[in-house]
Amino acid sequence: MAINNPYAKYQNNTVNTSTPGELTLMLYNGCLKFIEQAKRGLAEGDMEEKNKSIQKAQAIISELMLTLDTSYPVAKNMLVLYEFANSRLIHGNIKNDSALFDEASAIMIEFRDTWKQVIQINRQKQYANVDEI
Repeated sequence: MAINNPYAKYQNNTVNTSTPGELTLMLYNGCLKFIEQAKRGLAEGDMEEKNKSIQKAQAIISELMLTLDTSYPVAKNMLVLYEFANSRLIHGNIKNDSALFDEASAIMIEFRDTWKQVIQINRQKQYANVDEI
């Protein structure tokens, strides 16, 4: 049974028409959203929400780790940081410590912001090349 949900259609269309770079940015934003939801769940005493949200954030980090091409030295460094962020989420979940969630979030914010800059630079170069044609 198909659900006629305009928002779901919009989300699906956004994912289907996005570039790989934009999809990666969506993953970073999703991870940060789930970390914030986990912190809110912890603050409100909703351990189920905290745990579910952290698991979703961890799944995103795992996906980011799997897509790295570790033949490049920078990717190996990124892998170490992803592993550290993931470990902060695990320990924060076990210890109910939002400060550990904040550590993971800080790493993911750095990655996201850097990735945004890469996308912007690439777009500027792409449009500069179009103007030359």
